[in-house]
Amino acid sequence: MSFKSEFSKGIINENPTFRMLLGMCPTLATSLAISNGIGMGLAATFVLVGSNVIISALRKVTPEKIRIPIFVVVIATFVTTVDLIMAAFLPGLHEVLGIFIPLIVVNCIIFARAEAFAFQHGIMDSLADGLGMGLGWTLALCGLSAIRELLGTGTILAIPDFGFAGIRIFDQSLAAVMVILPPGGFITLGLLIGLLNWVASRNKKRAQEG
Repeated sequence: MSFKSEFSKGIINENPTFRMLLGMCPTLATSLAISNGIGMGLAATFVLVGSNVIISALRKVTPEKIRIPIFVVVIATFVTTVDLIMAAFLPGLHEVLGIFIPLIVVNCIIFARAEAFAFQHGIMDSLADGLGMGLGWTLALCGLSAIRELLGTGTILAIPDFGFAGIRIFDQSLAAVMVILPPGGFITLGLLIGLLNWVASRNKKRAQEG
């Protein structure tokens, strides 16, 4: 596959959230605001790209029996780096994301790409895969976060006057109750996945008919 093909598959055909259903816990936990989604997505992208490249570079000298511990050490190194950078330069975002930054070490998206791709492919392909998967997850987080932030707090990137505050129950927005709580996150994500699957199915059917 070309660099472009490896890169684009993570955004559309193999999107880790909407297609492969990986990383659901951090996706739902950090998608209450677009700023959270951007921060979490870029942090994971940094780790994905760095760990993919290093694991790919070491694949021919990595003993099969200890590959998992080596993956953990490599991934943990990049996670610690991004954690310290965020703590130093983005303390507010670092505090909001909290434990989910260190938990990138065991994020199934990161491990899946290390095991299933980087350990089997060359450096440039692994770089493209890391970039594509990271960007795909970032876009998914931002899309889900935009919906939940808009309906939940009436803002977009903390800019007010975008909300739906007309329906009130016990002085709380009905929409906010639905999307801010975890069940609302599951429902919103499920609806997005269903919509994207419907669009993909319709496009495939049109292509076959054409």
